[in-house]
Amino acid sequence: MQLKYILTIVCTALLFCAEIGYAQDAREIVAKADEKQRGVETAQSDMTITIVRPRWSREMSLKTWSKGNEYSMILITSPAKEKGIVFLKRGKEVWNWVPSIERTIKLPPSMMMQNWMGTDFTNDDLVRESSIVNDYTHRLAGDSTILGRSCYKIELIPKPDAPVVWGRIVTFIDKADFIQLRAEMYDEDNYLVNIMNSSVVKELGGQMLATRSELIPVDKEGQKTVMEINAIEFDEPIEEEFFTTQRMKKVR
Repeated sequence: MQLKYILTIVCTALLFCAEIGYAQDAREIVAKADEKQRGVETAQSDMTITIVRPRWSREMSLKTWSKGNEYSMILITSPAKEKGIVFLKRGKEVWNWVPSIERTIKLPPSMMMQNWMGTDFTNDDLVRESSIVNDYTHRLAGDSTILGRSCYKIELIPKPDAPVVWGRIVTFIDKADFIQLRAEMYDEDNYLVNIMNSSVVKELGGQMLATRSELIPVDKEGQKTVMEINAIEFDEPIEEEFFTTQRMKKVR
């Protein structure tokens, strides 16, 4: 009986250690994929966003700057109606500069779930008040193949009191280059709300990236938002002083 008891304890301990190892591996995979988009230190990009609706579509161009997880800025460069609008994130604070009324507006946390500039992205998706690495627990949920690439399937569950929009995320990350090729976003009732499909994998900014992403609301037929990375630079120096409300009014 004593030997059986000891074996039971050993097996339980091994299973517990294995679960911890899998969790750590899953977190590391998500962190590597997140780093692909942010760079180790900084990232600067030119992007095009196309809003597609059943009867119309429109296009926006924008520039982005980010430094780690704490700082980011987005400048709308076209069309003329939105040109010059700026969004700034500093830590947990998010600000919006609207040149037409010459006002700087601080966005409350309640606005993070609202759609960004008429797209299907939320404010949180673009300025990333929450962290996909730090605000979720991560679990390897199997393997999959997307665009002919072998992928990790990872489930993300928000930590208690984390400032996140989604009740659960399932992400599919390429094993070779750590590129997120698909993400499924679920609400708090575990209903699938959005699907993000990424494609057009090529070298950009010295890294292999998916340069086109389509965000598709599952319950809105004929509706999606397409984001394309036209150019990107990683780890070029950007001072923290760049990310200020005063700079928002002058950035070009």
